Amino acid sequence: MKHYDCVVVGTGPAGQKGAIQAAKLGKRVAIVEKNQVLGGAQINTGTIPSKALREAVLHLTGDTRQGLFGKPSRSKKDITIAELVSFSQRVIRSEWEVIRNQFDRNGIDLLWGKARFASPNEMVIEGADGDSLVSADYFLLGVGTRPARPESVPFNGQTILTSDEVLHLDHLPKTMIVVGGGVIGTEYACIMATLGIQVTLIEGRDKVLGFLDQEICDAFQYFMRQQGITLRLGERVSEIKNVEVQNGTLHQLVEAQLESGKTIHAECLLYAVGRQGVCKNLGLEKAGIEFDDRERLKVNEHYQTNAGHVYAAGDVIGFPSLASTSMEQGRRAVCHAFDCCDGDYNTALFPYGIYAVPEISMVGKTEEQLTAEGIPYESGIANYREIARGQLLGDELGMLKMLIHQETHKLLGVHVIGTGATELIHIGQAVMALDGDAEFFVNNVFNFPTLAECYKVAAYNGLNRLNNVYSGSCQPVAASG
Repeated sequence: MKHYDCVVVGTGPAGQKGAIQAAKLGKRVAIVEKNQVLGGAQINTGTIPSKALREAVLHLTGDTRQGLFGKPSRSKKDITIAELVSFSQRVIRSEWEVIRNQFDRNGIDLLWGKARFASPNEMVIEGADGDSLVSADYFLLGVGTRPARPESVPFNGQTILTSDEVLHLDHLPKTMIVVGGGVIGTEYACIMATLGIQVTLIEGRDKVLGFLDQEICDAFQYFMRQQGITLRLGERVSEIKNVEVQNGTLHQLVEAQLESGKTIHAECLLYAVGRQGVCKNLGLEKAGIEFDDRERLKVNEHYQTNAGHVYAAGDVIGFPSLASTSMEQGRRAVCHAFDCCDGDYNTALFPYGIYAVPEISMVGKTEEQLTAEGIPYESGIANYREIARGQLLGDELGMLKMLIHQETHKLLGVHVIGTGATELIHIGQAVMALDGDAEFFVNNVFNFPTLAECYKVAAYNGLNRLNNVYSGSCQPVAASG
């Protein structure tokens, strides 16, 4: 039986970074993967596939150039699912190679098979060539989650599917129902609508992406409707089934019946309501570890489970369930295990990125949170249409919003919707982490023309409001003379 300082279960973002961090500390490390490919949901069914699909769609449809040229400059008239899948698979294969090379360079043993605890410090690996037993001082569980699949929904992978099966479609449908207005549901709804598919999105709450700042959410819902997406908000699905509909000819369709009495038909339905943990087959009882009814693990601020030598990170511990946060959680967990924590860890400044069309990103507080907490603030707005780079990109609808403390002028939150939002947000994140104020942007020089100039315009706008100077637009008073 081989002994390791640390055994990591799962090669997703949490497991990857945790294993590499342990190896960098000079520890003997093994990482276990049950699937035949590396990367977990991040690489194979979630983050990378959906983002690769988005980029392929934007390129082939010419959607990113619509504003600049007056109408979409479409690269191809007829886009096939095979073309979209081919692009995604190239990116996925490249990521597999990157991960494998990282493991090899750092001397990490890659063990293929299903892992389960045999005792608190021993784990059985069920591989293709039989079972093996390993032991370790510490364990990191980065096993991720899978899409929720209620028994009442007749999934078949083609007409009624989860996000895991989107890239397995044999053709692009003309109509689609998306159930769920969270990140996955809204991203795919926008991608499909960009392809010209008629999309109906059903969400039980009164808005999509409920964690967003209200103004950004309102703008996003406007954009979705402009794309032709029908939003059924405040509606819940009571039944989903395959039906035959006679309309001149016989059609096989999916029918979604709503609690309100409405009936919606489409060629296919994407069910994107929640995700489910995968812990029950890990033999956690042998290590004295508990999990909840959704098979998620509860951890403390150091990512330790109730068994102190077993850590968990990533989607399996719940919110925020982002690839970016999972990476850092896995790394931090290992640092704590080997007593080498390296500095402060500001979880309040995690950025959020939604790769819909358009992109959305945020860091810090929303207006609603600041109001509820009684924090006095003012907002500063920069519209892309006022920024030269926005005009050059053909994006006249984007916006950057900055929330500024009324007294200290400290930055409390940044919210961006539009081209490059997920890149642009990190400027605000860095200034907030360094306890900066709005005056930093006024006194800083930005390359011209860039979208980063939005920060200067938004800072002027917010400070002008605080000084009761209103110029009638979001152009900074000082800059406009």
